[in-house]
Amino acid sequence: MTLRPLFLAAALACSSTGLAHAQAADNTLRFAYNQTLESPNPYFTTLRLGVIIGRNVWDTLMARNAETGEFDPLLATEWTWADDTTLDLTLRDGVKFHDGSDFDADDVVATLSYVADPANGIVSQQIASWIASVEKTGPLSVRIKAKAPTPAAMEYLSTQLAIFPSDYFTGPQGATATPLPVGTGPYRFESYTPGGGLVLKRFDGYLADSSKEGAQVETVSIRIVPDIQTQLADLMSGGLDLIMGLPRDQADQLGQMPGVQVVSGETMRIVFLQMNTTETGQEALKDKRVRQAINHAIDRKAISENLVGEGSRVINAICFEQQFGCVQDVTSYDYDPEKAKALLAEAGVSGLNVSLAAYRERHISEAIINYLSDVGITANLQFMQPAAMRDAMRAHQVDLMQNAWGAYSMFDASATAPVYFGGQPDDNNLDPQLKTLFDEAGTTMDAEKRKALYAEGFKKIADEAYAVPMFTLPIYYAGTEGLNFQTYPDEILRFWEMSWTDAAN
Repeated sequence: MTLRPLFLAAALACSSTGLAHAQAADNTLRFAYNQTLESPNPYFTTLRLGVIIGRNVWDTLMARNAETGEFDPLLATEWTWADDTTLDLTLRDGVKFHDGSDFDADDVVATLSYVADPANGIVSQQIASWIASVEKTGPLSVRIKAKAPTPAAMEYLSTQLAIFPSDYFTGPQGATATPLPVGTGPYRFESYTPGGGLVLKRFDGYLADSSKEGAQVETVSIRIVPDIQTQLADLMSGGLDLIMGLPRDQADQLGQMPGVQVVSGETMRIVFLQMNTTETGQEALKDKRVRQAINHAIDRKAISENLVGEGSRVINAICFEQQFGCVQDVTSYDYDPEKAKALLAEAGVSGLNVSLAAYRERHISEAIINYLSDVGITANLQFMQPAAMRDAMRAHQVDLMQNAWGAYSMFDASATAPVYFGGQPDDNNLDPQLKTLFDEAGTTMDAEKRKALYAEGFKKIADEAYAVPMFTLPIYYAGTEGLNFQTYPDEILRFWEMSWTDAAN
């Protein structure tokens, strides 16, 4: 997929004038995303945009320092593990929610109790399923009890467990009487259109002495623009200031244009092809030889180098190398189409038709389809919205699933391995041995034993060829000249760090 010459010419013609309008004195950042946000509430979406908004609108009890990896105070100022399952926290005084109400222990108790209850239906229950109870021990202190030792508890508390006002939720599935979400973060919701865009405003009452303080951009306007050509046209004409997720070829060409800054880098997002071996799945996929054949059929290195580009690395295990517990020294499958054909013949399989579900990076999907076709497998692409794909996966209705998992930006394998191979809703293999291994790894405080359990689990996934581990996925960002922004491996756009050169703050 390449930019059309006419588009390039038009973009170059307007680049010197259109971009200047993006740095208007209204101090607004205009950002586009290519997928519809199913919910503005971070507990009811798995979309990356939802994670980004969550970090800007809400605070967690603590924050993971991007440079040191340590946990810094945020809504909590101090914490102590009384024992392996008991965490005592002292909360910050003087914090205000966006609606003007005061933050206190009741808000922490209500929020964490709500999300920990499976009846309330948050989309990723694993982030809170470890919580047994939350109790108020003082106006600004709480005690969190875990069901079992949970070594990844601090990761969950510093990333996904955003705190809402105590009276916010009125029922399951995120029911609320409040028209807009309410948090304590550096930005607040100004407006939201279901299925459409949203506007965030700088929260001038945001707490001081926080790792998120000092926001300069006053307004962040976010539009849903599925078509990348439209995004690029709007960027070059001054209608947008920042886009992310550019395909490599378009990023390369855009980087040659004046007035645009293109930034890329490796993220902790991994791409892998999951295979459905459950009772409702394709019978052929229950044969390990067929799964091995699919692994050998796909040239992961070629896709990584030629389609994905700089910052992408081939992986052998379904995890990001820097996550605790991740091991890449497992069985790997070299690109060998002849061996793939031999394995299919050995399994007595010919003319295999499979469904392939995907929700992003269609050019990668098309490459996968071509490689499978070369060995006699027909893959029928079902390209859909993220929520629809998630529902189909959880109902075990598709054969192959092209996932791009960012693990909620958590540097612990518990955010990846159990999600897809530990008996949770997205598991399409339901291997009881893997569930046992990952359950034990999730409740073992001994670091070396945890590593050994994860290593055994990742080895079994590879040996059984339950999935095709592909590569890490770099992200290409494009911003107009004059916008000061930094990117991070966790893919979180920190609007509170951004600014306009010469903007009136």
